[in-house]
Amino acid sequence: MFKLLLIEDDSSLFSEIKARLSSWSYDVYGISDFEKVMQEFASIKPDLVIIDIQLPKFNGFHWCRMIRSHSNVPIIFLSSRDHPTDIVMSMQLGADDFIQKPFHFDVLIAKIQAILRRVYDYSTIQSNLKTWCGATIDYDKNTLTNSRGAIELTKNEIFILKILIEKKNQIVDRDLIINNLWEDKRFISDNTLTVNVNRLRKKLEELGLGNKIETKVGQGYIAVEEEMTDG
Repeated sequence: MFKLLLIEDDSSLFSEIKARLSSWSYDVYGISDFEKVMQEFASIKPDLVIIDIQLPKFNGFHWCRMIRSHSNVPIIFLSSRDHPTDIVMSMQLGADDFIQKPFHFDVLIAKIQAILRRVYDYSTIQSNLKTWCGATIDYDKNTLTNSRGAIELTKNEIFILKILIEKKNQIVDRDLIINNLWEDKRFISDNTLTVNVNRLRKKLEELGLGNKIETKVGQGYIAVEEEMTDG
């Protein structure tokens, strides 16, 4: 059974959502002390987080940022705020989706199911380990390791790297990456992808691989790997 953490301060809405999600066999937890969100998050170890923007003490953006600094767990924002800036901000902080209140419950369920399937099932349709430029990628642990050390990647970063490596030494169109990474693309800008790729590059630099992802202006990105030759 998947564990979901619902960070929502409206008690009646929390109870309603919890009851509906529980009927789908999800184990739903809430926050008892909004000054100790991270402590409760660490204790629960959820498989997915649903979070409102307007919360006591600190807003949802703050807690999304804090969660992302410790975990790659999928995050869905559920908020009555509908300004494009809020949606873009949530994506740039590493959220997986944004649903505006009021919402249809079937939409919430469909998005939860799609994200859980993508995050927790893709390792079953490919080998867990892959090598690239002398480094080992562990898709189960979202890590990349070589002789210089190891780095941990977010879900978005590992997904981008996976797409590029599958087409290594080929230009991958920006729209193709966006279409595969974000289901709701209405508020996804080119800048959102650029931010994610730049973060990925910065981490790869720690392993001496920062130059292995090249930007092709006006086209997309390419993961470079030198081909082995005989002699």
